[in-house]
Amino acid sequence: MDSIDIVFLGTGSAIPTLSRNHNAIIFNYKNRNFLIDCGEGTQRQIRKAKLNICKITDILITHMHGDHIFGLPGLLHTLSKSGYNRELMIYCPKGAGKKMKQFLDLTGVHGIDYKIKEVRGKFIDNPYFSISSLALDHDVTCNGYMFEEKDRLRIDKKKLSKYNIKGKEIGKLIRKRNVKIDGKLIKYKNITFLEKGRKISFVFDTKYCSNVDKLIKNSDVAVMEGVFLGNTSIGKKMSKKYKHLTLEESARAGKKGKVKELIISHISQRYEFKEKFLLKEAKKIYKNVRIANDLMKVTI
Repeated sequence: MDSIDIVFLGTGSAIPTLSRNHNAIIFNYKNRNFLIDCGEGTQRQIRKAKLNICKITDILITHMHGDHIFGLPGLLHTLSKSGYNRELMIYCPKGAGKKMKQFLDLTGVHGIDYKIKEVRGKFIDNPYFSISSLALDHDVTCNGYMFEEKDRLRIDKKKLSKYNIKGKEIGKLIRKRNVKIDGKLIKYKNITFLEKGRKISFVFDTKYCSNVDKLIKNSDVAVMEGVFLGNTSIGKKMSKKYKHLTLEESARAGKKGKVKELIISHISQRYEFKEKFLLKEAKKIYKNVRIANDLMKVTI
């Protein structure tokens, strides 16, 4: 199974802090590198994380608020000066494509081939994985995203060693075909096993809605916002006014969705250097949770 690295480039909210940059996350799978949002300062965070900016293949924008897109023109400019030689795909919510194009045109991005595509539902689907978006409930059109690795049939190597099976015959077994070796029928069901695909979900900038549950259900890793504490009057008021999930709402959703690991990010400046307190509050609801920090790396 190929490892997937998730790097948290920015974990802050509307206003950056000394320890938290604006929202941006990058993860890789095989030869693809996906950047989720591109807040101000993202390209510097990429350098700090010692990642190759030219290996980014796809950018998934959740919505058109500044703390999620203000780093995009600078990143594209750097790519144009760094020999980027492929078409960069930029995905955004339905209805946001025109504004995205105007925004990039206004900032004068030249010398890079990019394509903007509005998405809703499944928009990448190949033999190895799919990526889908669902609409969230924010004050502008907004997407949540989920990456789903396909289940794969694998050969049990211990069982394989008992037979003289090589080359094409192994391929046939993986394609659910029986083979004959030395006159003996080998059934694929007896020598293979199903490897369950992994799921990663991303939920930012939304009030609680049914699509939150759909996005994170049974995720191996769910990255969710926890902008405010919901057990305070100011937290309840702010989350309702600005349509954000509270820390407690995300923890309850993660528990309900049987998420293997819930990671809380997109945290308000008011909780600067209060990670231990936030973690304690979240763990009161769900144990399989951690608080994200800038440049944190998670491998699954």
